[in-house]
Amino acid sequence: MTQDNQNSSLDNIKPDFMFDGGDLDCGSGLSLLIRENMLKVPVGGVMEMRSRDATVKDDLPPWCRLAGHEYLGHQDDDGFTRYFIRRGQAKSSSDEGASDEEALKSDKDKARDYEWRLRIRSTGSQKSTVYCRNFSWNVGQPISFEEKDEFPCSIESFLGALGGALASGFATECSREGLDIDDIEITTRGRLNNVLAHLGVEEGDPSFSSIEVKCFASTMDDEAKVRQVWEQTVKRSPIAATLAKATDMNIKLMVV
Repeated sequence: MTQDNQNSSLDNIKPDFMFDGGDLDCGSGLSLLIRENMLKVPVGGVMEMRSRDATVKDDLPPWCRLAGHEYLGHQDDDGFTRYFIRRGQAKSSSDEGASDEEALKSDKDKARDYEWRLRIRSTGSQKSTVYCRNFSWNVGQPISFEEKDEFPCSIESFLGALGGALASGFATECSREGLDIDDIEITTRGRLNNVLAHLGVEEGDPSFSSIEVKCFASTMDDEAKVRQVWEQTVKRSPIAATLAKATDMNIKLMVV
């Protein structure tokens, strides 16, 4: 079937349910959301899923075959793609013949039990290399007061991970909510209770005393909705939620 013929046939479809996957890919939780939202569709019914991630076009058809659903095709729209899936009697990859509810429970259990694993080696003077999946990156000394270094120190990596998690998470949540954000920039600042304790100069508490996060978002969309999505992003961030239990966190959103 040509793309024009496919688009023509899809135009006649009236989905039973629609949800927006934003810019998530299948490896970052989209497949779990598809399976969960599919329960809102009757067997034989059609779900429309919208996505802004290019890899979904390749990953979704084989996932549908494995899950027991029928992939009907896609349509490119303004800034996103519409995918159409007919619900079948889904099967879990580990439990043949499992119902949709059982397959979803199995996938949720696997997600809850997932463990991230990294390997770190000292690979030079004031340098360690982190290995994870198909990535590796270098980290310098634990703390540095220098203006320039070859590698970021551990505290900078730590604060960068916090900012990166919030920036990417916020962009994804805005995408799923249909909010048009022109630019997102985050600054992070951190102070320690007593850096001299880390250096061994005196006794004390080397932990963070405070962390400040400022997010600058450029948008013409509804500010109240943007702020609601930001609060949701912070609440759902594993790094932000963990740090909030341990130290004073000051998190602000500036809509410009």
